[in-house]
Amino acid sequence: MTAMIEINNAEKTFTMHLQGGVRLPVVSGVSFDVNAGECVVLAGPSGAGKSSILKMIFGNYRCDGGRIGIRHQGALLDLARAEPREILSVRRATIGYVTQFLRAVPRVPTIDVVAEPLLATGVSRDEARQRAAQLLRRVNIPERLWSLPPSTFSGGEQQRVNIARGFISDHPILLLDEPTASLDAKNREIVVELIAAKKRAGVAIVAIVHDDEVRHAIADRIVDVTTFAAAA
Repeated sequence: MTAMIEINNAEKTFTMHLQGGVRLPVVSGVSFDVNAGECVVLAGPSGAGKSSILKMIFGNYRCDGGRIGIRHQGALLDLARAEPREILSVRRATIGYVTQFLRAVPRVPTIDVVAEPLLATGVSRDEARQRAAQLLRRVNIPERLWSLPPSTFSGGEQQRVNIARGFISDHPILLLDEPTASLDAKNREIVVELIAAKKRAGVAIVAIVHDDEVRHAIADRIVDVTTFAAAA
C-alpha cells in the first residue's frame, strides 16, 4: 500500500512570549503512517494534542523536530522543512481540511462557498456549481437556501455547508476535525457515507471524532494521542 502521510518523531512546543518565554510542550515522538484509502482516527482527551497534530500535517503549525512526510505530486515532501510556497501548493492540490467551523466570505451565496475550492483549481464555474449542488442536496441543504450566505443559517446547517465544501475537492489527503459536531443522527450517517466514498476513491484520511459510533464506523485504525504526550 502507498503511504500518503509518513510522520516520524514529530514534536511541537508553544512558546508564550508574553509570559516570559514560558515553553508549553504539546506532543513529542509523534509517529504514524496513513495509507491511501485508509482512515486513521486520533483519540484522546481534550488537550491531548489531537488538533495540534492535524495542524502540523496541514502546515499551520511548524514542527519543532521530526518529520511530516506528505506525498505530493508523486514525491514525498517534508512539511516540517518546506518553504511557504510549497505548503500553499500542497494545500491547493493535495490536502483538504474540514474544521468544526465554517469560514466564508460574508454575503457570498452558499452554492459559491461550496464551489470555491473547485474554482481555485481551474474547474469551470458551471461544473463547480453543478458539483456543489449535488453535495448540498446530499447534506440536506434545501435549494431555496443556496442563494443565501451561510452566515444566516443555523449552526447545524453551517456545519453541513462546511462538510460539502470540504468534500467537494478530489484531494488525495483529507483532514477532518470533528466533522459531525452539531449534526443529528441522520446527517451524521450521511457524513459516514461520504467518508466511506472517499476511502473507496483511495483518499487517505486523518480524523478527530468524539462520537464513539461514528469513530468505529469510519476508523481503520485508532491512534492514541496520549502516547505522544510531551513532558513538561
